[in-house]
Amino acid sequence: MIHSHIAHFYALAAPDFVLGPTSDPAERNILGVVAKVGLDIGGEVIKHRAYAQDIQAVIGGKATHPVCGLPGGMSKPITEDERKDFEEKAKSQVEFAKFSLKLFNDLVLANKEYLDLITGNIYTMKSYYMGLVDSNNKINFYDGNIRVIDPDGKEVAKFKPTDYLDYIAEHTEPWSYLKFPFLKKVGWKGLVEGNDSGIYRVNSLARLNVADGMATPLAQAEYEKMYETLGGKPVHATLAFHWARLIELLYAAERLLELCQDDEITSPEVRTIPTDIPDEGVGVVEAPRGTLIHHYKTDEKGIIEKANLIVATVQNNPAMNMSVKKAAQGLIKKGKVVSEGLLNMVEMAFRAYDPCIGCATHTLPGQMPLEIVIRDTTGNVIKTLSQHLPS
Repeated sequence: MIHSHIAHFYALAAPDFVLGPTSDPAERNILGVVAKVGLDIGGEVIKHRAYAQDIQAVIGGKATHPVCGLPGGMSKPITEDERKDFEEKAKSQVEFAKFSLKLFNDLVLANKEYLDLITGNIYTMKSYYMGLVDSNNKINFYDGNIRVIDPDGKEVAKFKPTDYLDYIAEHTEPWSYLKFPFLKKVGWKGLVEGNDSGIYRVNSLARLNVADGMATPLAQAEYEKMYETLGGKPVHATLAFHWARLIELLYAAERLLELCQDDEITSPEVRTIPTDIPDEGVGVVEAPRGTLIHHYKTDEKGIIEKANLIVATVQNNPAMNMSVKKAAQGLIKKGKVVSEGLLNMVEMAFRAYDPCIGCATHTLPGQMPLEIVIRDTTGNVIKTLSQHLPS
């Protein structure tokens, strides 16, 4: 969670706020951010993302795709020397997360134009929200029940991960490889927002919206500040996903330090050998991009016969489509110059979700194709903006 949130905020979100959403695209990137805020800050970003990757690699055998999992547990315990190393890195991560929130406060919240952009109608969408919570309704990435609230903040469901099929269904459209998940009890009403639409959102802002608070003190203080600043819960501002992501960065760093200081963290008891042969299992965790559901059925030899994965980006697919459309409609006005900056501001609605379209569609173009076609009332094309379209 730490390494992903650092990468997303500084590489994908910060260029829009540090340099400006309509700044020169040649500079509106991570290198431009470093040039603006200073090489020392750039070094801290790289260092702390690397710290998180290092810890993942030691525990998991590989940094990005761990190979440590075995039926019944883990392949090896953590040594005391590793724990000490993790603890020092965790302390540094807490300070870096605090610094990142201060940077957001100084560069974004202190800028009325940016705050108006976050809270304005262009990037606002009223929806349901979903995320894992613990027994106290505090945010949890790994365990607990799935909680759903409506656009007014009222809890409408709380269920065990194994019961997800009773609450989530998936709609299909002929023009997309992605499915369109929705809440069964509300129903599919199309790509519309509001209480009568079963569309819901996951990811950082959704997790904070469904939780009654954070499970660590520093993150809790920042959680309270966000809702006080943005007018209470739930927050429907799509760009606030970035703010929520930084609050989660602080929470994850605090939790990492807490775990590093737990006496049991170096216990050699890391695996319970299975004695039964299960035939079905459902696992749900909060990935950086949101609620991640894996469901498998196996035969008597443990060979997978059926698998159902609902990844976070798929769950946000309906909302992403709606957010892009709303941004385009809000930004494209008669008499207003349609520039590359406008194209980027439409992208900002999409990027706020930190989408992994490669994961969601099982294709990897390597770039983000986007085309905006502006037509008049009779359907004639006035202007076309595009980037990275396949030839």
